[in-house]
Amino acid sequence: MEPTIQTSYNEAKKLYEQHGVDVEAALARLKQIKISLHCWQGDDVKGFLRKDTELSGGIAVTGSYPGRARTPDELRRDLDRALGLIPGKHKVNLHAIYADTNEKVELDALEPRHFAGWVDWAKERQLGLDFNPTCFSHDKAKDGFTLSHPDPEIRRFWIDHCKASRKIAESFGKALGQPCVTNFWFPDGFKDTPVDRLSPRVRLKEALDEVFAEEISEEYNIDAVESKLFGIGSESYVVGSHEFYMGYALTRGKAVCFDAGHFHPTETISNKLSSWLLFGDQLLLHVSRPVRWDSDHVVTMDDELLDIARELVRGDLLDRTHIGLDFFDGSINHIAAWVIGTRNTIKALLRAMLEPIGKLKELELNGDYTSRLALVEEFKSYPFGAIWDYYCATQGVPVREAWLADVKQYEENVLSARR
Repeated sequence: MEPTIQTSYNEAKKLYEQHGVDVEAALARLKQIKISLHCWQGDDVKGFLRKDTELSGGIAVTGSYPGRARTPDELRRDLDRALGLIPGKHKVNLHAIYADTNEKVELDALEPRHFAGWVDWAKERQLGLDFNPTCFSHDKAKDGFTLSHPDPEIRRFWIDHCKASRKIAESFGKALGQPCVTNFWFPDGFKDTPVDRLSPRVRLKEALDEVFAEEISEEYNIDAVESKLFGIGSESYVVGSHEFYMGYALTRGKAVCFDAGHFHPTETISNKLSSWLLFGDQLLLHVSRPVRWDSDHVVTMDDELLDIARELVRGDLLDRTHIGLDFFDGSINHIAAWVIGTRNTIKALLRAMLEPIGKLKELELNGDYTSRLALVEEFKSYPFGAIWDYYCATQGVPVREAWLADVKQYEENVLSARR
């Protein structure tokens, strides 16, 4: 480690400790946090089962930056490179269309063996895997409906796919020794205002009940359901709304997934976290960055990211929260996008952990709002960067922007050949 990094860390540590912040405990806690990197950033949500299928269901990727992964091996190689530049031990989040198989197989017939390559790779690296059924970019979803479709045969196809997905997730949990979080999101909705809002929700509720009928231990698989306010092609009505899934998850004992881009453009999710976890057992986050709508930009250190981190840390909610990323930016280097978004998410958590939370809560309880505001604002300029640099160095990953040279070299040596 460079002497300047150690010296800067020691000086910063003294400043934090003056306010009762245990920096070493914060870093030990941070090391335990697993961020789930979404595989679909690496290939622009193409997947490997139906490579020629056009994106649909409100999914859109802008940009044509060269070097996206074209095979499971290329995607794993890219993930290896990204994970080597991010401090900590994390997870990878797979969609069903990323099966590693040469077999022609439909979504409803997928089995754990079609993901054996991913399990072997994750086991070797001591990584966890998360999972998602892929209910978009498919002929049986082209009219905008899946589990709430009025045609029982189409509903049956998607129900069977979701059932198969849970079994795949269970196999991940058993093989890797840590739970797989399986997230269920469906694009179902109307472009214009429907006459009947109720019937699709009745069908969705009944279909989900069938999907979840088989008990699977949360030691291996944790189910989460994800809402959305609107999407491309479902601007006026989404069947799986926030209210629908809040009610469903609470009555069925499921986790709720809050996606930062799935609400009104002026609405934030940070203020929702403590409310949900007051009543629900577990929470899944899809950390993203909406720009006017759910456009899934690379996560930056903006106010909402910091507020999400503060809410989780100040409320001691991390043990019941699963953090995953969800963005797909095709306009920049695909690996750099992972590194930027993940490092920012971890940095935001560190900043929150370095606040004098006990002192701030005491001031608030005593009605000293002046001191509370003063301390909160002053701590925004405390030298958390010195603590972050030290953490990266001790974790064996590049300090500050040094990772970018590694990505650029990898682009020149590897990605450029994929043009």
